Amino acid sequence: MKSLIQQFLADEDGATAIEYGLIASLVAVAIITGAGTLGNNLGNTFTNLAGNMK
Repeated sequence: MKSLIQQFLADEDGATAIEYGLIASLVAVAIITGAGTLGNNLGNTFTNLAGNMK
């Protein structure tokens, strides 16, 4: 029983999966934030361009 508990405590597969999940979620948040900022900047650029063409 003692060896089973030690083996369970030494197993890091679950922790690794959680770490990969956290990294993936942080990358997704960074991409979403960057895409939103880029979209706003492009929208402003085209609005200014359209205003200057009138």
